[in-house]
Amino acid sequence: MGLPRHTRATTALRTALTTTAVLGTLTACSAAGGDAAPTPTAQATTPAELCTNLVAYWVKEALNGSKWAGLDWEQKGLSNEQFALHDEVLAAARAKERTAGRAAALALADEESRRRCAATNGATGSSDNWRAPSAPPSR
Repeated sequence: MGLPRHTRATTALRTALTTTAVLGTLTACSAAGGDAAPTPTAQATTPAELCTNLVAYWVKEALNGSKWAGLDWEQKGLSNEQFALHDEVLAAARAKERTAGRAAALALADEESRRRCAATNGATGSSDNWRAPSAPPSR
């Protein structure tokens, strides 16, 4: 049997009005800037910024004794030039740590990485799978 005809029409009308009211409220909230998420924008990373991020990250990992600090330059995603910068910055940071503590060494890692990477425009050259071996220590 079901509902009388006028009751079904009234129910349909109420549903339509409620839906319209809810949708109108949601639209008004999003148009007013409610909780809408900001639209992300693409940002280009310069070679110097990328170099700085990589070198500083790996120097800090070494200073903190991370188990991943022992990876080679290729596993760390560094070019040969960036790896050379890494070695230089790490040596300077370890010297700083001996005289001024870990916090100063970590700060120096950021500063020196930024300075050296900027000076070499990202040190992106020479990413071949070969690097000349270091000279053995003299006896």
